[in-house]
Amino acid sequence: MVVTVETDAGVTGIGEGGAKDTLEQCAGTLIGKNPFHSAAIWQEAYIAWFYPPGREKAHALGALDLALWDIKGKALGVPIHELLGGTARDYCECYATSGARPPGVAPDARLSLKDRARATMDAGYRAFRMAPADIAIGAVYDTRAVVRLVAQDCRDVREAVGPNGNWCIDFHQRFDLNDALRLCKAIEEYDPFFVEDPVRDENALQDIPKLRQMTSVPLTHGEEWGLKWDFNRLVENHDVDFVRSTLPNVGGITEMMKVAAICETHAVGIIPHFTGPIATAALVNCLSTFSGPVLMEYNYGGRPIDYLPECLDFKNGKAYTNQRPGLGVTADMNRLTQIGEVTEPGRRNVYKRPDGSLTHW
Repeated sequence: MVVTVETDAGVTGIGEGGAKDTLEQCAGTLIGKNPFHSAAIWQEAYIAWFYPPGREKAHALGALDLALWDIKGKALGVPIHELLGGTARDYCECYATSGARPPGVAPDARLSLKDRARATMDAGYRAFRMAPADIAIGAVYDTRAVVRLVAQDCRDVREAVGPNGNWCIDFHQRFDLNDALRLCKAIEEYDPFFVEDPVRDENALQDIPKLRQMTSVPLTHGEEWGLKWDFNRLVENHDVDFVRSTLPNVGGITEMMKVAAICETHAVGIIPHFTGPIATAALVNCLSTFSGPVLMEYNYGGRPIDYLPECLDFKNGKAYTNQRPGLGVTADMNRLTQIGEVTEPGRRNVYKRPDGSLTHW
């Protein structure tokens, strides 16, 4: 879902994410507001509800927030990373996922897991990511058998990337604590870069700290989380080595930088989930200003995207910032189909303290 926000000054910002209904619920908050006041707009859109926004609404707020930051950069003629203080790294290293076609490989080519891992390393990526034995939808998923199968796959991938290469695995929350521990212990000797989403998200705050005490593999979690409060406990207690905070899910650039600050104070890295090319360009702007460890997920491999004549600057497995204003991305809206529009201010129950700051509904 591509989002545009238009201004009376003729500057249009673009964002990505959300769903039609949640975007329409949130978009009215922007009408008539100063796009440079993105923090105040975010606060009003978040707290002016009887029920606190859940993950779906945070996703929509994030898409709109990306567009506001794009407007600010375009209006000032500077890239967003300059508005955030300037870059702290030359590029963001990337990994590729096993289901993605490596660069230079024909679309109909059938590659083994080991071949994909080798192709990823040859293309310059920092790491190759694999999944836990994906099987046909509806088929029986015997977790005990899967643990044995995946351990073998991990051994093969380590062999493919070599002693100096990196690989990682996403458990996709398919295991309970016991099976997650069995698999973590089984693959420790193959030295994964990280294990992602090892347990169910509903139990993560209870199970990941236990897992942390029983395995040496680096852990990461949080691609489904939508707000900075979700990450705080695991980061503060060093129960994860990286967080999977991403855009627009965490609420946009406004909130992503707060998550980055939480991580920086506890020396925890950020490995964001891939949601789309526009959001990934926003992530590169954000994370290029973050001093901690960063590894990006990027599966387009430099291939062109028809509706983005100007997109992410990517080469040799690395994502680079650029000096184009705003997000640094140009969208050809003629290649997209409009499915909704909001032109009237939304009605919100807003209460303010004496100093003008917002308080909860």
